[in-house]
Amino acid sequence: MPRNFYLYNTLTRTKELFKPIHEGRVGMYVCGPTVYGNAHLGHARPGITYDILFRLLRYLGYKVRYVRNITDVGHLENDADEGEDKIAKKARLEELEPMEVVQTYTLKYHEAMRRLGVLPPSIEPRASGHIIEQIALVQRILDAGYAYISNGSVYFDTGKYNEEHHYGALSGRNLDDIKTNTRTLDGQDEKRNSYDFALWKKAAPEHIMHWPSPWSEGFPGWHLECSAMSEKYLGEEFDIHGGGMDLMFPHHECELAQNVASRGTGGVHYWVHNNMITINGQKMGKSLGNFITLDELFTGTHPLLEQAYSPMTVRFFILQAHYRSTLDFSNEALQAAEKGLKRMMQARKDVEKLSATAGAPTLAEVARIEEAVLEALCDDLNTPNALSSMFEAVKLVNGIKDKTLSINPEDLARLQKLFRDVVTEILGLTDEQAEGGASHVIDGLMQMIIDIRKEAKAEKNWALSDKIRDELKAAGIQLKDTKDGCEWTLAE
Repeated sequence: MPRNFYLYNTLTRTKELFKPIHEGRVGMYVCGPTVYGNAHLGHARPGITYDILFRLLRYLGYKVRYVRNITDVGHLENDADEGEDKIAKKARLEELEPMEVVQTYTLKYHEAMRRLGVLPPSIEPRASGHIIEQIALVQRILDAGYAYISNGSVYFDTGKYNEEHHYGALSGRNLDDIKTNTRTLDGQDEKRNSYDFALWKKAAPEHIMHWPSPWSEGFPGWHLECSAMSEKYLGEEFDIHGGGMDLMFPHHECELAQNVASRGTGGVHYWVHNNMITINGQKMGKSLGNFITLDELFTGTHPLLEQAYSPMTVRFFILQAHYRSTLDFSNEALQAAEKGLKRMMQARKDVEKLSATAGAPTLAEVARIEEAVLEALCDDLNTPNALSSMFEAVKLVNGIKDKTLSINPEDLARLQKLFRDVVTEILGLTDEQAEGGASHVIDGLMQMIIDIRKEAKAEKNWALSDKIRDELKAAGIQLKDTKDGCEWTLAE
């Protein structure tokens, strides 16, 4: 490869020179969403972070197999292996089949990621499609002596594992601390220890999703799917495993333990975790009233928003902070990102229209900026430093445009390639006015029409409400009233 690339490895807590297992090829697994609700601001950061990593590795010449899973079974309401499956609960509340819920919110997630400029992964497996592999993995862990059967459920024996390995190696915890901070809850009598986690759960009679297994009619534990699917598509050892910092414990910790217990190796060479997005210094959550969906961001309909923000503005906002640092949302920060994005995209357009001056002296800044940008990106995805250097390139473009600088043909070609390669190919920023602006405008207009219809219904003006619905339908736009409001789609 033409240059060194460094990644911070959560497991070793060091920045390491990236060395792929197979020369020229990279296997990357990233934990995707549990699809039981609309994509929100918290989904944007991992989506964009690992999209940048995917893009950069390909730009550096690697062939990348990027696997991002969809969790559609086994994720219970809490991490103590109790409560209701999140998707089954949503299905029961909305009187739908669980896979209807999965399909609805998977499609919405895909659309949100597309608008954010996130490329689709190479493979996107679902947990429910890999039950056979998960059952086989449970059996291997049982055979190795690191699990036990209790009342039809199978639990990972964390104490036994910790005698020979370190449970807590990834998150930096030790089992004594975990014991102290783990509550014993009602319904956990079948576990030997409260901190043991489920590999397979026997389904209660009212549980909607269940499959036959050697132990019971039941379903896999949440942590199991990633171990099973990453091994199926990337092998027993692969290069990079990514996800949000909130997944480090217990999800990734349990996954690491399962890998070691079932095959004698952790399997992952580089663990990578992105930090969280906060809002006014607080963690985002529905109970705090600061939970913002991406649709609300794009339309400006959340009470905390002063305006709508385009998908590329959100992407640019996220790129302004290093992926391992917390990122605090505010209207002021989004507005500043909007201005910065406009400057960058204007220069991206202008650079293609510039004229070179034959015989002009070499502009040493072009080569220096190019080196600084790529050095920053290859230094643990330092996108803030890369953007800072790219704004130096923006100044060059403006100087050449204003004729206060001249540039020779070779340097101009290099500068144009820098903008194409970095702004478009690696950072994934596109000109929404030129390429997707119409879509953004239509979304805003439709939200305005929906709001007018909502007001008409509140005033019991059924004639106006029906007129809006019928005329939109005649124009090829279908309105659908839901519990959460009103949605629109193009009529088939």
